[in-house]
Amino acid sequence: MSWLQAVVLAVVQGLTEFLPISSSGHLRIVSELFFGDDAGASFTAVTQIGTELAVVLYFIKDIVRLVAVWLRGFVDAEARRTLDYRLAWYVIVGSIPIGVLGVLFQDAIRSSLRSLWITGAMLIVFGVLMGLAERFGAQRRGHDGLRLSDGVAMGFAQSLALVPGVSRSGGTITAGLALGLDRPTAVRFSFLLAIPAVLAAGVSEVPHVFESHGAGLQPSGAQMVVATVLAGAVGYAVIAWLLRFVQRHSVYVFVWYRIVLGLLVFALLGAGLLQP
Repeated sequence: MSWLQAVVLAVVQGLTEFLPISSSGHLRIVSELFFGDDAGASFTAVTQIGTELAVVLYFIKDIVRLVAVWLRGFVDAEARRTLDYRLAWYVIVGSIPIGVLGVLFQDAIRSSLRSLWITGAMLIVFGVLMGLAERFGAQRRGHDGLRLSDGVAMGFAQSLALVPGVSRSGGTITAGLALGLDRPTAVRFSFLLAIPAVLAAGVSEVPHVFESHGAGLQPSGAQMVVATVLAGAVGYAVIAWLLRFVQRHSVYVFVWYRIVLGLLVFALLGAGLLQP
């Protein structure tokens, strides 16, 4: 991997991780289209550590409060009656599906599921589903209306993002809207839900990044560090922008973007300009 490739892919990761358009799909497409090779599932997972640290920094006050209340809840009945205590458990329970499925299907995640035919199809299918959720979701429940069932459903939706093109944030936001959550609540909970799963996945993939016999572009240690930090810095700015955007705008712009990009991927594959 060259320094140009590392920087470009890091910026792509930071720009797309929190938008519901699939960061892994974009890394797969950009690396194949411009560099002629796959960035690799491990590179994707480790750079996500940077973007998830951006989430931690952005929501640090919320995270500290949730963890403190959750710990206090083991000995304090009053704490167990608070929304923060329940919300902490929703994040924990919602993180289980992607952890279990990630372990069970790790070989497919690194190989067959990274086909660009699958990526293109998932961009379109889940773009349509997001549009339907935006159109028909009640969007009447805010932060105080979160339930355990929301955490479970959004957790399973998050696990679908193991397939490039689905989008972790896209899946969870779509599920949240379909369940009746308003956009800001769905987006905010999506960010919190991602922290345990993505950090765990990134840490577990660190040893695989530097395997000389591994698939995809091979970064050096310095490139990996710079890419992770850069992805985090860009991701922090995107978090702030997206939270403001969903306050006043629908997600239709992302729906149409996904559909157009998916069709473009199919066209490039059909013309032989992209290798699946």
